Amino acid sequence: MTLDEKQISQTEPSAIIPIAKRFRGFLPVVIDLETGGFNHKTDALLEVAASILRIDEKGMLSRQKTYSWHITPFKGGNLDPKSLEVNGIDPNLPFRQAIAVDEQVAINELFKIVRAEIKLNKCTRAILVGHNANFDLNFLNAAVDRLGQKRNPFHPFSTFDTVSLSALAYGQTVLARACQAAGFEWDSTEAHSAVYDTEKTADLFCKIMNDWQECRPFVQQ
Repeated sequence: MTLDEKQISQTEPSAIIPIAKRFRGFLPVVIDLETGGFNHKTDALLEVAASILRIDEKGMLSRQKTYSWHITPFKGGNLDPKSLEVNGIDPNLPFRQAIAVDEQVAINELFKIVRAEIKLNKCTRAILVGHNANFDLNFLNAAVDRLGQKRNPFHPFSTFDTVSLSALAYGQTVLARACQAAGFEWDSTEAHSAVYDTEKTADLFCKIMNDWQECRPFVQQ
């Protein structure tokens, strides 16, 4: 199933509090990618998940909705058995092949969703939020280059990295330990699923931002 702009807009509220002023015109979008290895130039992209955030009248952030795609490895994309063992992905499973889409479909749909959110939140550009965010951004940018994408809504090199934020807030850098320190449950059997890791990262990011907001409120001007 693919999404178009009309379907995306119909799933969103008509009136929200825009995030624009909270992050200097940037829209934070939480992203997690599962891949066939660690080399963004050669290794296949296998899963993408993105969590959309909302802000309330008190400046508190929350996770609103998560989108996800299983992706067919691009032609010639490397699949490292050691990486597949870690993330538990078997690209050859029939059920996965039945729902997986080409990376062009996934990236196009992701960007449509993000561009709609940028407009809705009166932002100028999206910024990727992730745990070890540069890893995800490098793979995303590599896919953009392969596809010749002309309208990438994400900042090309800046990110909000929850590794650094968690080190500051909790003295932890591993996602599981940071989530537990923040008071969230962690299911190790679900880890390395793009959706699970994205939603945990989103909740962690919101928790850290909201705790800071309570200590030193950001005032919309």
